[in-house]
Amino acid sequence: MLVHGKWTADWHPVQATDAKGGFVRQISGFRNWVTPDGCAGQTGEGGFKAEAGRYHLYVALICPWASRTLIGRALKKLEDVISVSVVEPALSDQGWRFGDYPGANRDELNSATYMHEIYTSADPHYTGRATVPVLWDKERRTIVNNESADILRMLNSGFGALADRAIDLYPEDLRTEIDALNGRIYPQLNNGVYRTGFATTQVAYEEAFADVFTMLDELEARLEGQRPFLFGTRLTEADVRLFVTLIRFDAAYNGLFKCNLRRLADYSNLSRYVDNMLAIPGIRKTVSVDHIKRGYYSIKALNPTGIVPVGPQLPFVI
Repeated sequence: MLVHGKWTADWHPVQATDAKGGFVRQISGFRNWVTPDGCAGQTGEGGFKAEAGRYHLYVALICPWASRTLIGRALKKLEDVISVSVVEPALSDQGWRFGDYPGANRDELNSATYMHEIYTSADPHYTGRATVPVLWDKERRTIVNNESADILRMLNSGFGALADRAIDLYPEDLRTEIDALNGRIYPQLNNGVYRTGFATTQVAYEEAFADVFTMLDELEARLEGQRPFLFGTRLTEADVRLFVTLIRFDAAYNGLFKCNLRRLADYSNLSRYVDNMLAIPGIRKTVSVDHIKRGYYSIKALNPTGIVPVGPQLPFVI
């Protein structure tokens, strides 16, 4: 991680634990918002006006948080407005790295080798992990935001007329319900799989494990009756946030993260739901099972041999 702008130790997935030995996720450090007129958003400072070609996304195809933003960019038809760089899937001793692995690329914008160099370009004294996604401002040469939930929402509404208004991922009449559902799915499932995989005590592992499958069972019941999305026929950000975890479940979380009570393939409604999401134009191209497997199985703390499994057979086709 970075300490006062200097790389100090080999990358490790667990930066902090709670009193029970549970995984604690780092809080995002850049929280500015792109807005149609450049005024300040919900957090941070102003000066980030929506403009075509001004902003750039740094992402990893392995990462569910980064994939949220890629999906938002695709659904809102912002591919020609916001450029993208994809890091290599395998995590190096210095974290995310740019390179020539198929589906990844070099950083032609800032000529960085590692993602942590992007952070120190924005803040020479930055302390913390260099995570993805990152929304970068080419004009001011700084990080706008590195919180995926924020970026997904600004992609939905912050780019004004530059974005496709046919899809609203955060409609006003559903906001209270969306926030409530996100507030339950995130700790139990989205972050719950990480709390399971990176637990350092048995009690922390079992608590996280129970949360994961309690939520999967609840969602399986919620999707009964052929409803395509979490809120019936309306696609929302809650679906984007759920999908990125489900698409990785059998390929990584079920085995490597010890979330092995059931597979996604054992849930008929959730498997159908993933198929529905993959059928939406723009979503399938954000998914790389190869990057997902190569990336997660490169985590030395969980897989010291680095062997990537050939399976499993997934309940959907990419």
